[in-house]
Amino acid sequence: MLAELRVKDIGIIEEINWRLSQGLNIITGETGAGKSLVIDAVETLLAGKLDEEAVRHGASEAQIEGVFALPQNESISQLRELLTERGLQENEETLVISCELQRQGRSMVRVNGHAVARGLLHQIGRYLVDVHGQSEHLSLLDKKYHLDFIDAYAHTLDMRHSFGTKAIELHKAEQELKALVEGEKELARREEFLRFQIDEIRRASLREGEEEELEKERNILTSAEKLKALSYEAYQALYGEDVSHPSALDKLNEAVRTMKKLTDVDATLQSQLGFLEETSFGLEEVARSIRAYSDRLEYDPKRLEEIESRLELVRNLKRKYGQTVVEVLDYLRRAEKELDGLSYSAERRVELEEMCSYLKEEMGHIAFELSQARTQATRKLEAEVKQEFRDLNMSQIVFEVAITQVQAGDGIPFPDGATYAFTNEGVDIVEFMVSTNPGEPLKPLTRIASTGEMSRFMLALKGALSQADNIPVLIFDEIDIGVGGRSGEIIGRKLWALARNRQVICVTHLPQVAAFADAHYRVHKELSGTRTLSRLQTLNGESQLKELAVMLGGSQYTTTSLDNAHELLQKAMTWKDTVTKQSD
Repeated sequence: MLAELRVKDIGIIEEINWRLSQGLNIITGETGAGKSLVIDAVETLLAGKLDEEAVRHGASEAQIEGVFALPQNESISQLRELLTERGLQENEETLVISCELQRQGRSMVRVNGHAVARGLLHQIGRYLVDVHGQSEHLSLLDKKYHLDFIDAYAHTLDMRHSFGTKAIELHKAEQELKALVEGEKELARREEFLRFQIDEIRRASLREGEEEELEKERNILTSAEKLKALSYEAYQALYGEDVSHPSALDKLNEAVRTMKKLTDVDATLQSQLGFLEETSFGLEEVARSIRAYSDRLEYDPKRLEEIESRLELVRNLKRKYGQTVVEVLDYLRRAEKELDGLSYSAERRVELEEMCSYLKEEMGHIAFELSQARTQATRKLEAEVKQEFRDLNMSQIVFEVAITQVQAGDGIPFPDGATYAFTNEGVDIVEFMVSTNPGEPLKPLTRIASTGEMSRFMLALKGALSQADNIPVLIFDEIDIGVGGRSGEIIGRKLWALARNRQVICVTHLPQVAAFADAHYRVHKELSGTRTLSRLQTLNGESQLKELAVMLGGSQYTTTSLDNAHELLQKAMTWKDTVTKQSD
């Protein structure tokens, strides 16, 4: 409910702090006193914009703040989800919307202290308030809400949710399938390319460390003559046979012979002799191995060509697939894995096609049942609205709910074989249609007359949809234009009945309507210096009785007017008590 409304510097309103009640809140007052300005302030609060001319003369800005008490049930669960999603859920129990509307410059809109765009404010407002009159907030005038009302009225929201879940699942499957089909040629090209790369690397039979081994062997082959000459030179130095140039082994053997003579005299040199003998044997072995190495060395141009060819192959693969052989082999493993995935794509396509077909079949059954349930519910709703019109002396108005479908080849199948286009809500397109005068064709609800006729029409619809409509605050602006006393009493009863499970705010000129108020407020003008101001006064007891007497007999009311006012109040109270006891 709207718990409090603060308005400053709008029109002739200097400042109003209005604390509202639950149930039916009635606003009365003389013409031009500013009753509709209060309603305009609520609309402005929910729209976040105001014409510059509406800012009070002499003020640079207008300010509006609304404090909403949020119910603790599931009726506004979508609003709570929206607030949480946008980081605006500061308090579970209240929601504060404020607007600072500049005469010149940018206006500021805040929700729970956070600045928000007007588009988001508009979304939030639709969950909170319906203003019946000349209002863009009127949900019943928005075709996209008609299906929501029918599903709530028909108790088919669970079925619709089940359909929507499958529709989302189908959409995801179709998007994946579309991506697979559109990329099929590209996948084929990719598969062919991967097979070529994998084959190229596999045929090379690379192994880690091979490149280093080949380069080492190539260096030896290209330096074979030099190595042969050096090894021969080393052999000659160790084991040469030129007597004019004794070799290292000759010198060492000579030292051994000398040491033997020494040890014959001094045995303490025996270890040194042993070392020299071992060195001599070792040096002889090294000399033989160098000689063998030199004998094996041979320049082999064919082998060198093979090595160069192999190294060129390795270099070519490294240019394509990695800086080292290890990286090339890693690329091979990745390419093989990707190729396996591409092969899986073909299997996935078949799987997705079967899934889409199955989901459409299931959705067709649900949508058919959903459409039948909606159609049955609309007939009942039409009958209830017709009765509401009779009660309001508007029996000339014809109301129907149009439910249509659009056939589409790629839609979902019904049991009769026809296929229909669909949304997440099903296949039905729902729109409220009305004819306001006999002989006129049915037209969309958005084209009916405005102001009082619109308000009474909406009152009839709200009455029929009262259990399906979860919007917590309803505002009716001058619902009684052109209505007499008898109809006024009926309107009052219906407004009060609506207000039993929500908050209703109504601007009225009829005392028969005002008598049903749970809270009564009077708007009046007064002079403050040279300025005219609009004031809001809470009425109860004697002040309420006097206001009804004024509404009945004029400002110079009589005792008879007071008696009539008292009778109206007593009659309304008796009726409300009776209804309350019957419902209990």
